[in-house]
Amino acid sequence: MRRRAVDFRRPVRRRYSNVFLLTLCGLVILLFIVLLSQDKQTKSRSPISQKSFRNRVTETLNITEEMLSPNSITRQLSDQISLAKAFVVIAKESNNLQFAWELSAQIRNSQVLLSDAAIRRSPLSTGESETAIRDMALLLYQAQQLHYDSATMIMRLKAKIQSLEEQSNAVSEKSSKYGQIAAEEVPKSLYCLGVRLTDGWYKSSTIQRQLTEGRRIAAKLTDNNLYHFCVFSDNILATSVVVNSTALNSDAPEDIVFHLVTDEVNYAPMKAWFSLNSFRGVTVEVQKFEDFSWLNASYVPVLKQLQDSDTQNYYFSGNNDNGRTPIKYRNPKYLSMLNHLRFYIPEVFPELKKVVFLDDDVVVQKDLSPLFSINMNSNVNGAVETCMETFHRYHKYLNYSHPLIRTHFDPDACGWAFGMNIFDLVEWRKRNVTGIYHYWQENNVDRTLWKLGTLPPGLLTFYGLTEPLDPKWHVLGLGYTNVEPELIEKGAVLHFNGNSKPWLKIGMEKYKPLWDKYVDYTNTLMQQCNVH
Repeated sequence: MRRRAVDFRRPVRRRYSNVFLLTLCGLVILLFIVLLSQDKQTKSRSPISQKSFRNRVTETLNITEEMLSPNSITRQLSDQISLAKAFVVIAKESNNLQFAWELSAQIRNSQVLLSDAAIRRSPLSTGESETAIRDMALLLYQAQQLHYDSATMIMRLKAKIQSLEEQSNAVSEKSSKYGQIAAEEVPKSLYCLGVRLTDGWYKSSTIQRQLTEGRRIAAKLTDNNLYHFCVFSDNILATSVVVNSTALNSDAPEDIVFHLVTDEVNYAPMKAWFSLNSFRGVTVEVQKFEDFSWLNASYVPVLKQLQDSDTQNYYFSGNNDNGRTPIKYRNPKYLSMLNHLRFYIPEVFPELKKVVFLDDDVVVQKDLSPLFSINMNSNVNGAVETCMETFHRYHKYLNYSHPLIRTHFDPDACGWAFGMNIFDLVEWRKRNVTGIYHYWQENNVDRTLWKLGTLPPGLLTFYGLTEPLDPKWHVLGLGYTNVEPELIEKGAVLHFNGNSKPWLKIGMEKYKPLWDKYVDYTNTLMQQCNVH
């Protein structure tokens, strides 16, 4: 067999090309492995980086640490704002309104920076706050140059406080004065009622019949088996509420006798009102104190004091002490005989043995007949004590710098209240209580023992002669303060003591319904006089 020619021989394969391809494939695989490992490392590092970033952001949002840090820009700005606000007040007080305006504008700029930092949840940087801090520092330095330093601030603030206290005292005094005047004035509607009743009384043809009936009930007026109540007042409507509420809440109204004492001016209208209206069979007697022959200046110290020019000047003008005495101490009502007649009850009702005294600003909610069976333990006055607080003890009402008071009375003795009292007139006469009252009244001509009202002489007069009653018999404070609803609900007698009487416009609205429900607003005379 012959060989092929050289030109027709099969070409020999080159080995290096296969080696190159193998090498290239290896490099590609190696590169893939490297890239894959790097991707895994990136993913494994990513949560750590994010976590550290979140922690870093959270740390920047710690406002408390930011404010407490001594190197905090936020704290520096806040301190500047606080100081600048104080300087604004002083600048206004000094009438430097331009400087006060500049301070206020810079305060607003600083507040805007703090607000922006809080919104973006990152602390302030030095660069963005440098201008605001510098401008505020310049204004604060200027304030110091204007003597707006700490010492000046303290002095000015003290002066401001003193000025405000003086203004407050002046306003309080005016409020007390106007409140007292409002409490003393008679509303036009009540004045109208008195005038119409007076006119009707003298024009009425039934006067003789009423007088005849008055003679027929005379026996009841001195019957000690009945329940006797007394009211001394010149207020027709208020007295009517006392009588009506007592009658409506009594278990035996036919056994009740009311003894009313008024003055000459109000005698006719008072008589007319209680003659024209009935109160469930309650017997009503009306008298005027001008008819009491024993009531004269030689016997009654208060009447003697009324004739003294210094006393009249003190109570009626108050010009003798340059206005140092509060208006409440100069109220002429404290020298009214109707107010002091409570110390002469045995003389007013010489045949009675026991009587319940009621003020004209009370409302009766319960049957009061059990009061007459209370054991008084040989005491004269039965009253509800008011010493739950220290300011209702004797030292509150009396002048203990005076030797007469200091040597005879315990300053921590418990006070009590007028307004609902049960008096044992037998013991009263036996112990000459009215004489005790005269003694203390005569020793207080110069008003050095006490200044105000009838309660202080009452505390002196009935010292050691008062029997404490259950507090539910007499609930006080409805004319000047808030009273717990539970006490009102359980109270037998509600007392509107204070200036805010329920028949006045200044009366406390939430307590007026307790009084209004015993007023007959459908009465013709009440409607004619617009009493509402």
